[in-house]
Amino acid sequence: MPDANVRISEEAKERLAAIAASEGLSLRAYLARLADTLLTPQERAERAEQARAALHAWTGYAPTTAEQRDLDTELDRRLAQVSR
Repeated sequence: MPDANVRISEEAKERLAAIAASEGLSLRAYLARLADTLLTPQERAERAEQARAALHAWTGYAPTTAEQRDLDTELDRRLAQVSR
């Protein structure tokens, strides 16, 4: 596979290179590993749907869109409290 050039700030490059070196990897290997471990937005949505289906199959729980929104709002509120 051909290489690609990515433009980032020198500071970001140096930080990533230091992290890679601390793990015994080259920057190239570290970035390749990082890319393999992250999910795309589509992959995240697919996994979330699979989790919802599994939860429904297991417990019968199927929150409505409004319930999901309310739960997300409550979670955001609680996370904001602990991050203060």
